[in-house]
Amino acid sequence: MRIGDLAQETGVNRRLLRYYEEQGLLRPVRLANGYREYAESDVAAVRHIRALLAAGLPTMVISRLLHCVHDEDGQIMPSTCPTMIANLRQESDRISEAITQLQTSQQALDTMLATALRPSAQVPGGPGDTETA
Repeated sequence: MRIGDLAQETGVNRRLLRYYEEQGLLRPVRLANGYREYAESDVAAVRHIRALLAAGLPTMVISRLLHCVHDEDGQIMPSTCPTMIANLRQESDRISEAITQLQTSQQALDTMLATALRPSAQVPGGPGDTETA
């Protein structure tokens, strides 16, 4: 199938499919005329890529784990590849750390916002500042 067919079948636009190819996630056959020819298995591969991206995995990690994923009863299931557990744990830890950092940032912003919204809050040099130099 051609790239347009794969895009229609998967709901993923052509540009993104080309990006997946650049990242080594898809490997279509190149015809003599330069067109990409995708296999039926690429439809499942794109579904797997989308699921792994939705789980927060970067494409570099997906390229290492894509062969470890398969369909089972309509669900995407990880296989018991040697590196699967270690990679998933590492990515889970990375995401947990990012969440912690974002929560810290959110708390700091909430504190600043609460301070700024207090009726008695005055900013030096700003409107309402009665001090003179």
